[in-house]
Amino acid sequence: MPYEFIDDARSSARPRLVVGITGASAPHLAIHLLTALHRLKIVETHLIVSRAAHRTLELETGVRPDDLAALADVHHQRGDIAASIASGSFLTMGMVVVPCSMKSLAAIAHGYSDDLLTRAADVCLKERRRLVLVTRETPLSLVHLRNMTAVTEAGAIVLPPVPAFYQQPNSIEDLLAHLSGKILDQFGIEHDLSLRWQGAAHRLVGGVAR
Repeated sequence: MPYEFIDDARSSARPRLVVGITGASAPHLAIHLLTALHRLKIVETHLIVSRAAHRTLELETGVRPDDLAALADVHHQRGDIAASIASGSFLTMGMVVVPCSMKSLAAIAHGYSDDLLTRAADVCLKERRRLVLVTRETPLSLVHLRNMTAVTEAGAIVLPPVPAFYQQPNSIEDLLAHLSGKILDQFGIEHDLSLRWQGAAHRLVGGVAR
């Protein structure tokens, strides 16, 4: 009996975005991004959580894996190398790894696809799709910097979660919203997460344009 192939480009009403979470500190970045995407309902999210990320989530946020998975449209097991997102024939708009550990950065930079997260990232590189790595480490060693150069040369975007203060943030939520907005901007996803700089004549004071 011949195989029956489904045209995935037509079966999904929304563009697909893969979200990977690694064990680096600050899983709050991923939670905020997934919450925003869940509210906006513009894209179909495909989530992968690394083994180390489960531990970091427990230590830093107390968020249960099931509650995190509920924020995504599809939750993939990290060991399922036969998952849809492991193939370039499964169309997506790209992938964001947030936060991205230095271990995952190294694996992606050198094509070491030992689990679904790194394989999905490798697919984005080979298919020339947008890959954003929200690298979370400081200070950076020469090894880290060379790996960042390698993934940039391969086509990825390194987006460290550097806070901005021109919008006069009043809370951690304001900082997270700005960073989530920066990530969404990389994929051309419209959002209302933060106000944009309009020049000194329209500077923001307390998060409000003056």
